Amino acid sequence: MKVNTKSKKVNKAWLNSHVNDPYVKAAQKDGYRARAAYKLKEIDEQLKLIRPGATVVDLGSTPGAWSQYVRRCLSPEGAAVGALNGRIISLDLLPMEPIEGVQFILGDFREEPVLAQLQEALGGGKADVVVSDMAPNLSGNGTTDAARIALLVELAVDFSIHHMKPEGALVVKLFHGGAYDDLVALFRQTFKVVKPIKPKSSRDKSSETFLVGMGLK
Repeated sequence: MKVNTKSKKVNKAWLNSHVNDPYVKAAQKDGYRARAAYKLKEIDEQLKLIRPGATVVDLGSTPGAWSQYVRRCLSPEGAAVGALNGRIISLDLLPMEPIEGVQFILGDFREEPVLAQLQEALGGGKADVVVSDMAPNLSGNGTTDAARIALLVELAVDFSIHHMKPEGALVVKLFHGGAYDDLVALFRQTFKVVKPIKPKSSRDKSSETFLVGMGLK
């Protein structure tokens, strides 16, 4: 039986890098489920998007690190439990372990029953902030993957047009290359202010970046 030693070396190098990652260590210390929490934290601290009393929708929420961060933002004491000044609704195709004060909806928001659950959770209102860390299962085919990523961003934009307040803000993850320029153009057509941000907590080798759209046109 042949063993792919190169693959084993790559996996070992990644694991070593992951274990020694300062944001992984910080997430363990701070009680976040993933280092991704710090990406949203950096964006929010720069732009002041999530304010007390806000209604926030988290698309593609599992495992829940972004919802955990939002929950702390809306806590009068900045706590992971206890009082909450605002509303958090999280959606994903995958199950998510409960977070105190966060309403989780399992399913695809393009489906009517799931959308009905969301509208009920919003109580007839709209979101102040929509955050989307949605990412597709990558195939390794650049063209196919770019199309899948673009579709998720387009879905988040369409969702925001229909379910976000006019003065609200949308945060999405996307990747350089592929349809990046087209997606930036879509944001500029949709929002009054558009800001691309590459958080320090996003790995240097990763092509991921984030787009923030503020105020619907």
